[in-house]
Amino acid sequence: MFDAIANINWEVVFQLTSVALIVIAGPAVIFVLAFRNGNL
Repeated sequence: MFDAIANINWEVVFQLTSVALIVIAGPAVIFVLAFRNGNL
């Protein structure tokens, strides 16, 4: 079990996580703007 945890490539995991956050953040900002009628 611990061998599987040790073999995870953490750099790739963090890169994919940051890319996912950036991809999600774009539409989220647009949705918030639309929800608040364009008023930040």
